[in-house]
Amino acid sequence: MADRRLGIAIAILGFIGLGIATYLTYVHYAHLDPVCSTGGCERVQNSEWSKFVGIPVPVLGLVGWVGILGSLLIPGDLGRATTTLLTLFGFGFSLYLTYLELFTIKAICQWCVANAVIMTITMVLAVVRLWRFQPPATAALSE
Repeated sequence: MADRRLGIAIAILGFIGLGIATYLTYVHYAHLDPVCSTGGCERVQNSEWSKFVGIPVPVLGLVGWVGILGSLLIPGDLGRATTTLLTLFGFGFSLYLTYLELFTIKAICQWCVANAVIMTITMVLAVVRLWRFQPPATAALSE
């Protein structure tokens, strides 16, 4: 039951992250400025760091969130491990992008911060889900 609840929580956060990535991808390809209360979103969006190996960062976020949501459909230990691996990678990439915002671009994008926070919470839940879940057969053997 705990595994199911954690999976649902990860899915909810995944859809929120997917929404942010979809919005930022749309803004990128429509050549619009994102709605932004910090004033830094345009600066981040137009920086040389807005692409990673030629791919717009929002597209990478979109692919990442789709991958995380898709991994929730994989049953058992493989699914939990895949979700955890993808969220750890997403968390690390978010740390890298946050570092760039703070120390290289010197601008903060509220959308990027929101995505980083959601990715961090998702990663924690995925790690807990992987670590805490013990299949019933294993539980019976440990008694």
